[in-house]
Amino acid sequence: MLHESSSATSIAMPVLEVRRAWQRLRESEPNLRARDLAERIGVSEGELVASRCGEGITRLQGPWAGLLHALPVLGRVMVLTRNDSCVHEKKGSFANIEIGGSMGVVLDEAIDLRLFLSHWVHGFAVSEASHGRDLHSLQFFDADGQAVHKIYRQEETDALAWDNLVGRYTAAVQSPVLDAQAVADPLPAPCQDHEIDAQALREGWRAMRDPHDFFALLRKHRVTRTQALRLAGAEFAQRVDNGAIGSVLESAAASGLPIMVFVGSPGVVQIHTGPVHTIKRMGPWLNVLDADFNLHLREDHIAESWVVRKPTPEGPVTSLDLYDARGRQIVQLFGKRKPGIPELKAWRALADSLPRTEQGHA
Repeated sequence: MLHESSSATSIAMPVLEVRRAWQRLRESEPNLRARDLAERIGVSEGELVASRCGEGITRLQGPWAGLLHALPVLGRVMVLTRNDSCVHEKKGSFANIEIGGSMGVVLDEAIDLRLFLSHWVHGFAVSEASHGRDLHSLQFFDADGQAVHKIYRQEETDALAWDNLVGRYTAAVQSPVLDAQAVADPLPAPCQDHEIDAQALREGWRAMRDPHDFFALLRKHRVTRTQALRLAGAEFAQRVDNGAIGSVLESAAASGLPIMVFVGSPGVVQIHTGPVHTIKRMGPWLNVLDADFNLHLREDHIAESWVVRKPTPEGPVTSLDLYDARGRQIVQLFGKRKPGIPELKAWRALADSLPRTEQGHA
């Protein structure tokens, strides 16, 4: 299977044509974000960024592990990870970085990331004016030009360290061309429901000892995430109303309940741990607007919401999982917890209180 994206199916557009189209749209619709600009032009976001090399854009080269290990010297930054339906922004400093091969983690209370570096194919330093401000960022893209992670300079960031880092990782060739390539899906093509041994799936689920074993369970039984939830039964997964996410965030904000909010791109899973305070709706967007954590979620993209339970030696771990119409995970919420510690009773009670739907009792 392939990740479906504009770059996987688009015909290459000449760089000069991309630049001109970008300029016209910037002038006519200045509030459009880069991702939306690229979609309107018909290219990937990575192709759009690359096309402007030399105009505030500097192409970077790895090794990305070295660049990541150098990030703590920058001090306070903002990190951004998003998918088509949700944007996760977190402010803090990089620390406790561990990388082995193509996998890595950043384990800090503020910046908490899981890294999949095989999807970090292209990197750029971007300097641009936006709404009267000068923005400086490091942006990383998959082979298909999809953004996997961005790091933004803040007022408190060490500007000299930032410039030195960019200089150290500047690519020798500043090509404006990004040859977007389709990206293979890590899961094999799924089976149809009637081909799946649902009882064996449930037994495998019951035997899990770590929530991270879930991906291996999907691979073994050749099921998608939403298939697994449907077939596992109410012991493990129950479908809930798609308004559940709003209820959970508002309840957590009112009570002070600390939660964990996971949002992933192909190259990064970014995690917020702690309370949330300011919850606001703006059009189709449900937002968390806190000093160091912002979340922007398109509620109209939510096709399925599930309360999911996975076994651990300390007892079940409960999550609220949201999926879009194509079965792609949008966001995942847990109560604040650490390995070896049972989940918060208040979080489990909140999850149990969410209205179930008929489809949840498969």
